[in-house]
Amino acid sequence: MMVFKSYFFILLFMSVNLFITGLYFVSLNAVHSMEYNLLSFNSVSMVYGITIDWMSLSFMSFVLFISAAVVKYSEEYMGEDFNKGRFIYLVILFVVSMMFMIISPNLVSILLGWDGLGLVSYALVIYYQNVKSFNAGMLTALTNRLGDVAILMCIAVIFNFGTWNFLSLLELLKKDLFFQVCTAFIIIASTTKSAQVPFSSWLPAAMAAPTPVSALVHSSTLVTAGVYLLIRFNESIPDSYMTILMYVSLVTMFMSGYAANFEYDLKKIIALSTLSQLGMMIFILTEGSSDLAFFHLLMHALFKALLFLCAGMIIHNFSDCQDVRQMGSLAKTMPLTCVYFNICNLSLCGLPFLSGFYFKDLIAEALSMDSQNLSIYCFFFYSVGLTVSYSFRLLYYSMSGTFSGISINNLNESSKGMLTSMGLLIFLVIFMGASTMWISFPTPSFTLLPADMKLMTLYMIMAGAWVGYSVTQMAYLWSKKADIFRNVSMFLANMWNLPIFSSLLTSKWFLYLSKQYNKIVDQGWLEFYGSQKFHKILSYYSKFTQLFSKNFFKIYIVLTIIWLSYAIMFMN
Repeated sequence: MMVFKSYFFILLFMSVNLFITGLYFVSLNAVHSMEYNLLSFNSVSMVYGITIDWMSLSFMSFVLFISAAVVKYSEEYMGEDFNKGRFIYLVILFVVSMMFMIISPNLVSILLGWDGLGLVSYALVIYYQNVKSFNAGMLTALTNRLGDVAILMCIAVIFNFGTWNFLSLLELLKKDLFFQVCTAFIIIASTTKSAQVPFSSWLPAAMAAPTPVSALVHSSTLVTAGVYLLIRFNESIPDSYMTILMYVSLVTMFMSGYAANFEYDLKKIIALSTLSQLGMMIFILTEGSSDLAFFHLLMHALFKALLFLCAGMIIHNFSDCQDVRQMGSLAKTMPLTCVYFNICNLSLCGLPFLSGFYFKDLIAEALSMDSQNLSIYCFFFYSVGLTVSYSFRLLYYSMSGTFSGISINNLNESSKGMLTSMGLLIFLVIFMGASTMWISFPTPSFTLLPADMKLMTLYMIMAGAWVGYSVTQMAYLWSKKADIFRNVSMFLANMWNLPIFSSLLTSKWFLYLSKQYNKIVDQGWLEFYGSQKFHKILSYYSKFTQLFSKNFFKIYIVLTIIWLSYAIMFMN
């Protein structure tokens, strides 16, 4: 237990210090770069670089603060686990890998943190060591390996110019056709890590990890690494690539929003919500607002971490039941957890003056001012409505509804450590939005729009809330009507069959071929002519040579005669 407390205070102290340093860097508009020459050969120098600016400092501050809250939460959540020491060290290693990625302008050192995230995430997803966890961990690891390979290819391309520091090559990456291939590899790596279509299936599968890990992974570390890399590289991405990325992110928002409205697993609903918000971050990045995308990244990290921690508290009290249909009227038995949970839900919807409102409203107004076509405009606001729909669905199940779970006596909020960690985050969820906006956008701006476009976000919020409430109240007659569209509903609920495509269709034939090759080759001809044949030959000769070690008089006579024969032959 002392290990948890020590790491909690260390992470919290580092977070506060980095945030204050970030404010100092913002005031000076300063950037500090350090380079350490590790090895030089020919015209290439292997340099380890560190770039510190307000963006990296503020992101590290948020990551460390959320990690401190997760460590404090895990002290009680994982208190009865036999391997809790291993768990805390894996979490710290996960955070350190993210730090490597944030401060590195060098692709090789970025790969160090990038691979560290992938490796430790695999170890954390399979932490419970059951078949579901193993399958989810393998899907997560193999999907992220595609991004690792893309970064390796990018390193090989940039190596031709004698440096791996991408900050010194941003303009060249955008103009030179040869380097546009490198930018394409960076986009592929980012989309795999941030689970954009068609690499989306691993994100809900990673819910097999412990809930504190999910809070860390889905808020500020693994999935946001791809978005952060795109923010760093955004100046080098050509307009044609931006257009493709915009459509990919928009489709991801739409797909995940629909799937979340059909899902009943509490953690998977929040995971699909993360996927939707990642799509929104990349979408606004493609619109040219990298600062706004980064602002969204920070604010989303706060309330998404708290959402997972609240979900973990609910699941913990429900004896590991995750079905939202059994969680009605939780406000009567777990009032403080429900308050935290629903504040985060309302922040996700963009309720005025919570942290989510500041970036949601800005993103909607920025899109309204842009020159995109009507279909993109409608798709975006429709996706915003889907976000509100599944958020109000969760709000209904937690605040009212029919309680059909376990005994009411088992529900309590006696976990003081878990409530303390959630209390640390709720303060930032409420107040940090306005504060960070003042820091990130020091110059105030005024957006003038027609009344209908200005109120479009409010219209979609009200429509989404009504749809979310209607879905929870679906009566028998509605259910019969919905059966007409059963196949369409199943298609939307299963994320457009992406999990099947990513697992069964891509592995079925390879697994079948590997089984046949194993049976025919490894356990067939190679077994007959290889190990078994070799074993028989060695056994025969070893038995033959053992005869010489037995003290038989006739063997000595035969050997003496052979030796004398050879001696006479060579003497002549």
